[in-house]
Amino acid sequence: MMEMLTKRIIPCLDVKDGRTVKGVNFVNLRDAGDPVELGRLYADQGADELTFLDITATVEKRKTLAELVKRISRDLNIPFTVGGGIRTVEDVKVLLDSGADKISINTEAVKEPQKVDAFAAEFGSQCVVCAVDVRHNGRYWEVFINGGRTPTGKEAVSWVKELESRGAGEILLTSMDHDGVKNGFALDITREISEAVSIPVIASGGAGTMDHFVDVFAEGKADAALAASIFHFREIEIPVLKDYLQKRGVSVRKAQ
Repeated sequence: MMEMLTKRIIPCLDVKDGRTVKGVNFVNLRDAGDPVELGRLYADQGADELTFLDITATVEKRKTLAELVKRISRDLNIPFTVGGGIRTVEDVKVLLDSGADKISINTEAVKEPQKVDAFAAEFGSQCVVCAVDVRHNGRYWEVFINGGRTPTGKEAVSWVKELESRGAGEILLTSMDHDGVKNGFALDITREISEAVSIPVIASGGAGTMDHFVDVFAEGKADAALAASIFHFREIEIPVLKDYLQKRGVSVRKAQ
């Protein structure tokens, strides 16, 4: 029998001015602690990977982000992805050299899709995560950029297929309507995208209960599930979640 690929649990830390913050539907941010400490805690608890998104990233703050990445990588024994304000091959190089395993781009990929090709060619597809923020506009699932503020007119499935063809190694799919509201992941679009591409799809936005994770793996066909507030505010502990998933037939790497 073929070994089932293990599903990954990925805490996400949104970083603003060096602190972890969490909002609802991309707004109303509140402090959730020190990203380095939280990262270490999640790694100890059995998280498979971590994602750090610098939500205020600007060119001037690039050095600050590289310093933070160095601090994180000193303490971490699991892969982590960094996103926010990445525009050039040099930006990617600085973050990977500082210890990040992968980088995540979103707005930049929409504005200049050839950058996906360039980053994949230079560093390998395995380093390139393309974040895709979507919202249903009444007709189709539309891609948004600039932290969810700007509609692009792009249809989500065709955009994700293009990203794969350009060399993206993973898709981080966030349903903006579900973000932070804890009513469950957007299963339909997650499944549609998971079935449309052969690269891993990380589902994000909406985790509130352990059953939501079961659903996104079983029905949504996601390869990984990302969540923030339920972990930051200790609503669900990762070892308990992994135990629960295993009991429901979801293959996960055992928590330490």
